[in-house]
Amino acid sequence: MSDSYLFVLVAIAMGGSYVGRWLHRCVVRFPPHYSLRDQLTSVWQEGDCRSCHTWESGLQHVPLIGWLIAGRCRSCNRKMDARRPVVELLTGLVLAGLYWVEIPDFGSFVVENSGLWTGRKPSGPEAIEQLWSPIVWLHLRYLLHAVLLCGLIVATVIDFELCIIPDGCTIPAMIFSVLFSFAVGQTWLTPVWFQDPSTVRIQKQIIPEAFHFILFEWDAVAFSVSHPHWHGLLVSLAGLFMGAAVTWCIRAIGFLVLKKEAMGDGDVVLMALIGAVLGWQPVLVVFFLAPLAAIPFAIGMWVLRRKQPGPQYFPYGPWLSLSAVILLLGWQAIWPRTTPVFDMGMLLFVVGTVMMFMMAALLYFSQLVKRLLGIEEPELDGDSQWSSADHLSYYAGERPDEETGLWSRPQWPGSRSGRGLGPGHDWQNPQ
Repeated sequence: MSDSYLFVLVAIAMGGSYVGRWLHRCVVRFPPHYSLRDQLTSVWQEGDCRSCHTWESGLQHVPLIGWLIAGRCRSCNRKMDARRPVVELLTGLVLAGLYWVEIPDFGSFVVENSGLWTGRKPSGPEAIEQLWSPIVWLHLRYLLHAVLLCGLIVATVIDFELCIIPDGCTIPAMIFSVLFSFAVGQTWLTPVWFQDPSTVRIQKQIIPEAFHFILFEWDAVAFSVSHPHWHGLLVSLAGLFMGAAVTWCIRAIGFLVLKKEAMGDGDVVLMALIGAVLGWQPVLVVFFLAPLAAIPFAIGMWVLRRKQPGPQYFPYGPWLSLSAVILLLGWQAIWPRTTPVFDMGMLLFVVGTVMMFMMAALLYFSQLVKRLLGIEEPELDGDSQWSSADHLSYYAGERPDEETGLWSRPQWPGSRSGRGLGPGHDWQNPQ
């Protein structure tokens, strides 16, 4: 490893810890607000302290060191959150590790040394040479993946604590990903479409001729070379749609069969974000990797909490996020093993639809067996259910007026009106 490359890794780790400081602000500020606008504006309009909203100063701005040396608010003496240095350290290490995987050493820089290079067809964005030099587009793709990881970190911390994923964690990064993919045109991991020609010929021999029209062949790699920006946009939009659609279908099946929410809306939007960055094929891999990572944790939580009354809620967003990180870091080992699945072409969607119906049938059968055995499902009554709306109501009840004990600050009038504080504020602060 060259000295310059090592210096860049250290610099990214240090800069990433400072990014983690702002990610922790998002973790603290997003949950009390419902609308996306209020979530985003709260990051820079509200101070660092949860109690008095006082801004930090001096050494408190320094990541890690600020918490160790000056770990209390200078105004109300409230102790800073212990998770802040954890988020700062995690962000720095993850961003530096991602750079080490994706960007080859400067001393022997070739695209083939990147951790996202598999050396197999379908060809990646290295087939496009007229837009950017290799070192430039590799860094641009790293920037997009870094934005994804930042959103995943915020969503993971909030989901673990509150079992909700605010829109501020996902929607801004999703919009950025779509626009960035269109502007750069070389951020994709896989082309928007590929299939094995021999597989198509075999399918035509099996499937009736009336359905041969769905077995089309399209060379998306050639299209990506001639129209790189439009291809980048198609990859991002297809991934966004696929990530949201698959998660929503699972959520709908769980609700129809189990009569309760299997996955939240936040999980749907989170998968849409992952798909907008990685593409529709990788987001499907992420979706099937997530249970493998979550099942051991779920079993452990069930053992620890099995004697507690009422239903047990399990945050799934962190495991979707972890699977996306595992896919990026282990791309060279994972992708070649999953490529044959996507070589099926349109037949993959037929198989996926059949699997959805089979899953619904199995869930219904399991519910039928439970009823025959007399196993009762826990009731979701008003005392035991704790939804995202309950979280927001709790925060609003704890602090209905965020300016209590403080001077009035300029803010959007709708935020006060939504809490019923508009008339009182106008009477106390006449124009």
